[in-house]
Amino acid sequence: MRLSEARSTQSNKGLRWGGCGFESFQRHQQWLKSNKDGSEFVFIRLTLYKMGKSRADEKILSYNDVVLRRSDLDILSGPYYLNDRIIEFYFSYLSSCHPSQDILLVPPSIAFWIIQCPVTEALRDFLEPLHLSDKTLVLFPINDNDDVNKAEGGSHWSLLAYYRNANLFVHHDSCGNMNTAPSKQLYKAVVDYMGSSGLGSKASFLECIDSPKQENGYDCGLYVTAIARVICNWHVNSKNTDTNELWFSAAKEQVTPSAVACMRSEILALIRDLMATNQRAPQ
Repeated sequence: MRLSEARSTQSNKGLRWGGCGFESFQRHQQWLKSNKDGSEFVFIRLTLYKMGKSRADEKILSYNDVVLRRSDLDILSGPYYLNDRIIEFYFSYLSSCHPSQDILLVPPSIAFWIIQCPVTEALRDFLEPLHLSDKTLVLFPINDNDDVNKAEGGSHWSLLAYYRNANLFVHHDSCGNMNTAPSKQLYKAVVDYMGSSGLGSKASFLECIDSPKQENGYDCGLYVTAIARVICNWHVNSKNTDTNELWFSAAKEQVTPSAVACMRSEILALIRDLMATNQRAPQ
C-alpha cells in the first residue's frame, strides 16, 4: 500500500470515530442529495468530519516528552506507515529501558532539523545540548522529506547509527539505498561535532548493504524501531570487542519480516498497557 492510500484509508476511518458508521454516512448522503438542496448534507458532512478529526486528535498518553493521540493507535492497528510520534515514543521507551548516559536516541524532529538546518552557527548552538561528544552510541531516525514547510511529509524511514568505539556511522535502510542522500546529509552535518574517538581521524560513513529488508511498502518505520532495539541491546549486553562485526549479525538474525510484523502489535500493546497504568494511578 502506498503512503497516499494508507492516509486515505485512515481519513475514512475518521468518519467512524465520529460515532456514525461510514456506511450510515453514505446512506445519509444519498437521502439528502435526493431530498434537499444539499446545504444540510454539507453541514452534516462537516460536522461528522470535525467530530472524527477531534476524536483522532484526542490525547491518549503522555510518555516522557511524547504525546500520543488516538489516531496513532489506528496507525498501529493496520498496515500503515509509522508517523514521527510513534517512532519518537518508541525511542523514548528504549531510552527508559537503557538509561545509560552514553546512549542517545535522537527524536525524528531533531534529526530532521539537523538535516535541513541551513546555518552553521545555528546548528552548533542546536547540537550543544545533545552532548554528542560524550556519547558512545547515537541513533538518528532518517526521513526522506526535504520540505521543511510540509508537515508529515516524506515516504520512507531509515536509521543512522553512530558507534564511537568503531569511529563509524552505519546507515540501515530497509529499502536498499533509498535514504542514502538524507543520511549522508545528516552525517556531514554532525561528524565534526562528535568529538574524538581516540582513533585519530574523522568518523567514516558505511552504507550497510546487508541490512534487513522490508517486503512491503509501509513497514520501514518498524524496521527503524526493530533495528534500534537490537543495537541498544547489543551495546548494553555484549562486550563490544569486535568492531568489525558490531551488531550486524544480531540485526540479521533478529529483524525478520515476521518479527517486524509482530512488533507493530507489541508497540500497540505497550501503549495500551501504559494507558491502563496511567488510568489506575491516583490523580
